[in-house]
Amino acid sequence: MTHRIDSNSVLPSEMEALESLISREGHPALVDAEGNKTVLPEAIYKTLVHIVQQMKRGHSIVLMPENETLTTQAAANFLGVSRQHLVDLLEGRQIPFHKVGSHRRIYYRDLKEYAEQRDRARRKTLDDLYDKVKKAGKYDSSYTGS
Repeated sequence: MTHRIDSNSVLPSEMEALESLISREGHPALVDAEGNKTVLPEAIYKTLVHIVQQMKRGHSIVLMPENETLTTQAAANFLGVSRQHLVDLLEGRQIPFHKVGSHRRIYYRDLKEYAEQRDRARRKTLDDLYDKVKKAGKYDSSYTGS
């Protein structure tokens, strides 16, 4: 199940108080009705800090389990590509998928892994291009056009 937290659903004063609380020395703790205190684990604390920082900037947060399934259109939107391009990636076995009836479904974790691999490959290509341009002595040269 996906849960969306809209930054407009929290008052600015509430956000300031929450940010102040989580910014203090040590980790916040949960206290139940009987006064029993449980310190938040590090991973949950860091996630909470990140969520509060993003919401303070006016960003909405979407929490999604990694085994959440997406439609081809939702997956294409996530990657910023056309639905047809995504289907081509699926049929080319570049992204794992399964079918529900005749409909393709993609796990969020697989989509995220593909996006990370794609981004690493893009970064390497740009780094290689930069190295070639710099080695050729053209990085700082001015283009005069022709």
